[in-house]
Amino acid sequence: MEKLAIDGGYPVRSGKIYYGRQWIDEDDIQAVTEVLRSSFITCGPKVDEMERTLEEYTGASYAVAVSNGTAALHCACIAAGIGPGDEVITTPLTFAASANCVLYCGAVPVFADINPETYNIDPDSIRVHITEKTKAVIAVDFTGQAVQHKEIRAICEEFHLIFIEDAAHAIATKYDGKQVGSLADLTTFSFHPVKTITGGEGGAVLTNSEEFYQKLTLARTHGITHEESMMVNPDREGPWCYEQITLGYNYRITDFQAALIVSQMKKLDNFAARRKEIAKRYDEAFSEIPELMLQKGIPESDTCRHLYIIRLRLDKLKCSRREFFDAMGEENVQCQIHYIPVYWFPYYRRLGYEKGLCPNAEEVYRGIMSIPIYPAMSDQDVTDVIHAVRKVVENYRK
Repeated sequence: MEKLAIDGGYPVRSGKIYYGRQWIDEDDIQAVTEVLRSSFITCGPKVDEMERTLEEYTGASYAVAVSNGTAALHCACIAAGIGPGDEVITTPLTFAASANCVLYCGAVPVFADINPETYNIDPDSIRVHITEKTKAVIAVDFTGQAVQHKEIRAICEEFHLIFIEDAAHAIATKYDGKQVGSLADLTTFSFHPVKTITGGEGGAVLTNSEEFYQKLTLARTHGITHEESMMVNPDREGPWCYEQITLGYNYRITDFQAALIVSQMKKLDNFAARRKEIAKRYDEAFSEIPELMLQKGIPESDTCRHLYIIRLRLDKLKCSRREFFDAMGEENVQCQIHYIPVYWFPYYRRLGYEKGLCPNAEEVYRGIMSIPIYPAMSDQDVTDVIHAVRKVVENYRK
């Protein structure tokens, strides 16, 4: 048995590798440079191009580019008409923004539990939490795997709810052969650096509804419009006229960010293919290790993984998750934990949420760990990660 680096042995690799990392090449740099040398660096033609590119890729009728994924969620909630007195059902196993966007609108997040095998929100738990105040469901494609669209759509239609899909992890994922982005009433993307494609920051909301689209464009830009068809006052002094017709925000994205995202979109299918290759190698390597559990996939989801999660069977290991995490780090494989249940945070506790609301999510959280997965990983990088996981398991096996 190899001695762990944390115990004085040799690490499996000399350089550190992290759970996620962007891929920026010369084409991306050139795309940004061209914008910086142009007349428009914000609110210009590259934003329009980014939106058209997303529409073409996903099949959605409309895309609205915004400053980040959190802004996308907030705009989606605004377009859905979520406000004080409303409840919105979502998952606790997600980044806080999936619930915070509900609070931004003065509404109440309601946490439904997850399926303990897929880690996505459980449609049966959604149904249990519906009340006369429920306005929408925000379902998160956790790790990139699509949620159970058919089941959630049926619930939303039965109870007249708006289906918002937080697809921050899931660009390039398909459900029943259709790209995520064209399926829910409103779908949000994030372009943070660890996502499949990046603009440094950036986000987008996609919809097939013209009504939602108009509300999204207003929410993004101060509630201001230059469109005559949307103006209240028909008497225009001149072409400079505009109107603020609702309260909106400054959630605009720059042209150089949009240019980077457009450039990255050209590589998206290759990025997705590489992520699938790495996930397949991990599945093969870890599926027979009894000390580990792997996230179960649903057959409808052709998943582009943003995250790859192993779940420790702590009853079969003589270590805590923290000890396993630290041991991996000393092997120069830097892991991460995604995510602490949202309602465990002090802010949510002050709002009255208590531990124990979602037993499946809490139990899954206690054992999960994200290991490196991103397109720039070499085959040797993947081999090193597998080696490190096996080495740590072997040393801590009961």
